[in-house]
Amino acid sequence: MPIDTSKSLYHKARTLIPGGVNSPVRACKSVGADPLFISRAEGPFIYDADDNRYIDYVGSWGPMILGHRHPDVIAALKAALASGTSFGAPTEAEVTLAEMVTAAVPSVEMVRMVNSGTEATMSAIRLARGATGRDLIVKFDGCYHGHADALLVEAGSGVATLNIPGSPGVPDAFTAHTLSLPYNDIDQFQRLMNERGDEVACVIVEPVAGNMGLVTPLEGFLQSLRVATEKHGAVLICDEVMTGFRVAYGGAQSYYGFTPDLSCFGKIIGGGLPVGAYGGRRDLMEQVAPQGGVYQAGTLSGNPLAMAAGIATLNALQVPGFYEKLDTAADQLLTGLLNAGRKADIPVTGKRVGSMLGLYFTDRIVNSFEDAKTADLDRFSRYYAQMRTRGIYLAPSQFEAAFVSAAHSTDIIDETITDAEVVMAGL
Repeated sequence: MPIDTSKSLYHKARTLIPGGVNSPVRACKSVGADPLFISRAEGPFIYDADDNRYIDYVGSWGPMILGHRHPDVIAALKAALASGTSFGAPTEAEVTLAEMVTAAVPSVEMVRMVNSGTEATMSAIRLARGATGRDLIVKFDGCYHGHADALLVEAGSGVATLNIPGSPGVPDAFTAHTLSLPYNDIDQFQRLMNERGDEVACVIVEPVAGNMGLVTPLEGFLQSLRVATEKHGAVLICDEVMTGFRVAYGGAQSYYGFTPDLSCFGKIIGGGLPVGAYGGRRDLMEQVAPQGGVYQAGTLSGNPLAMAAGIATLNALQVPGFYEKLDTAADQLLTGLLNAGRKADIPVTGKRVGSMLGLYFTDRIVNSFEDAKTADLDRFSRYYAQMRTRGIYLAPSQFEAAFVSAAHSTDIIDETITDAEVVMAGL
């Protein structure tokens, strides 16, 4: 597949944009490749600048749960566009989407729309600090909560992909109030809370960690966070930017049966457009300006196009049997990939929750960031490159989840598995 136009665009972009990309992991540096420049997408497919077709398992990093250019979403966008693109003022669509989110997620009694997942998490943390009068944040290794200063500590995702432990430009004083613990380590978390729980403003967690591949919570882990935060008066923040409306309509918190104080959303609730949201208990959310004293604002928050796309997407997700069909497709894919590795006598392991999945080139069961880092990154790089050559578009990092959409048919997944068998046999 020729990619000359992508190469040309990348060369030009590097003179104009840092690293030639507007988000680091897109540069494909960790897999020794140049990025593809995408010109269009349809259903389960994306097309590069030379019109080569790829089966897409990135899905714009998660939001395209319906597939690209779903007709309901496109129709909603066209209708909204006919009225304008941005008003900087309230619209009915904001109220409608807020009502849909609060109806879907019982722990969310009020919600504030923002423009990104980073905005959502940093705003939720500010609210937790304001409400508790405390400074200390507890997070978990390998969980990525956006690029806010206080959260770039053992942050997984692109930071891990590029082997950056934190970031220059973040003062030590900002991260001094952030403690990062091993994901799924209940004992270490409980020891910390017993020693310093009364200093903790909030505990923030990805209920399913999708930024170190895909790591699922061990039995009792999420519930232990709930018990300890309640005991010590800390706020439990569930970062569902990736999992919200993806693993289940009510998010991972409904899937695993626990109740956070605040939740963060993004991706799917914008139907592919830039969006984020945070919400939770009414008594906490009423402390947000202008009702309360915790300030947070955004000129483009609640953008009418993003709201329209989000409403159309959430309506489509409520079709009976939607998630069951999607889960079956994702299970078919993961099972096929694992079998392909085993046939080739390659150590592989993987996990799936709903339509999110992760595949690691290691024989170690992955329950933490340390486990994830045992994966053979050189083998992953070769796997990525050869799958891309065969028209399969994967995230260019061992430390990113893959996503299946409703547009991925059985035949398309079978095609992917067949390609994986050929590639793995040559690794």
